[in-house]
Amino acid sequence: MRRWYEELFANYAKTYDKETFTAGTMGEVDFLENEFHFDKTKSILDIGCGTGRHAIELARRGYTVTGIDLSAAQLARAGRKADEAGVRVNFIRLNACDLPFRNEFDFAIMLCEGGFSLQETDELNFKILESAERALRSPGKLIFSCLNALFPLYHNLKDFLNAQPSGVETAKCTFDPLTFRDHTTGTFTDDDGKTFEMEADERYYAPSEISWYLSSLGFRQHSIHGCRLGNFSREHDLTTDDFELLVIAEK
Repeated sequence: MRRWYEELFANYAKTYDKETFTAGTMGEVDFLENEFHFDKTKSILDIGCGTGRHAIELARRGYTVTGIDLSAAQLARAGRKADEAGVRVNFIRLNACDLPFRNEFDFAIMLCEGGFSLQETDELNFKILESAERALRSPGKLIFSCLNALFPLYHNLKDFLNAQPSGVETAKCTFDPLTFRDHTTGTFTDDDGKTFEMEADERYYAPSEISWYLSSLGFRQHSIHGCRLGNFSREHDLTTDDFELLVIAEK
């Protein structure tokens, strides 16, 4: 039986590329380049790369990038887009919970819930961070975003999500403040115009939890910031108005 995110992304690649948050790609890659110190000799792993928007733009700017995702449809579109852009990205279908890489990359990125936050248990989400840590050389850097547990304590999730133009229509959100999990029911419309019912289960994270995870995995230092669409910055202090956290961890 496929999990909810596998159902969603089985035929959602074209629709995904029309989501409002994809408009921030250029500014986000500008930030990534600065974190990479513009060193194009370094290798980059894009975990949960989707249709390849960050990976392709990084390759266009001269970086060596490997993109992994669980969705064959997302990867197929990523491959076509890379060909159209005239760049090479090594796209591989893999489960982010169990990556085969060991000390192979200088940087890893995992943006817009690239697997992390979507898993049905905390153990599986932690495995994604473990896999990312193993994939990195030392020194290495992991940059990722995840859902901010502070946000739904102060905002109505259903209203917020439905205000974002997308192929998903949210009918109900039930956020549990004891587990920081949101159970969402609604519908989504795939690339063929067919509508399906959806029951999503996502994990929102408190900054202290992320800090504990990263310390447990041996990252020597990290910082957590507010994640702003198309405008990633170390200067953005995290607030209750930030839907996502931006995390920068150094190995």
